[in-house]
Amino acid sequence: MRLPELNPDRKMITGKICGIRVEEIEEPLMQEIRYLDKLVDELARGKTLEKILRK
Repeated sequence: MRLPELNPDRKMITGKICGIRVEEIEEPLMQEIRYLDKLVDELARGKTLEKILRK
C-alpha cells in the first residue's frame, strides 16, 4: 500500500496559527502539523484552496 504524498505547494501556506508564524517553525514535523492546522482553519472560514495556496 502506498501512502499519499503531501502537496508540494503546502510550503506556500503562510500566517499565524496559535500565535506562531507557520513559516518560522524549525521542527519539520511540527511545521507539517501546523500547515494542516492552518489549512483546516482557512477552509473553515470559507476560503478556497487556490487562495490558501496562493495559486
